[in-house]
Amino acid sequence: MTTETVRANPPGTIIAAFFGFLVSTVSAIAGGLLVLSARDEIAAALRRSNPSMTPEQLDRLTLVAQVVPVAIAVVIALGYLWLSFKLKAGRNWARVTLTVFTLLQAASLLTTEPSWAGYVSCGVAVVATVLSYLPPANRYIAGARRAG
Repeated sequence: MTTETVRANPPGTIIAAFFGFLVSTVSAIAGGLLVLSARDEIAAALRRSNPSMTPEQLDRLTLVAQVVPVAIAVVIALGYLWLSFKLKAGRNWARVTLTVFTLLQAASLLTTEPSWAGYVSCGVAVVATVLSYLPPANRYIAGARRAG
């Protein structure tokens, strides 16, 4: 297998894993955006935690409680996208990093109250991870390593 063949023709397992990680990323972003629609619930929880807050303080804190998770989701999504493209290019370190992130994502399901999007995102990421370790994917990544 030549370098050009390895890099130009990833196997179906890598392509499926690539798209799986893309779908996982989109569903995670959808979950992050759900925070934006939960303003009243967030404000009520903050008010219960500190009844002495002024309305201005409550508004600012509610905004922060909405913006921070969305910003984190965007940064993570950008990282996932970059890693997905590196996986598609045959980079083993990207596959390992995506595996670690998927394990962390699965662990977070046990410690948080995820939305439906969190379960979908994690489930798709798990399937994508498994696909990235099947024999055709292993051969592709080994070939890319030898070629690069």
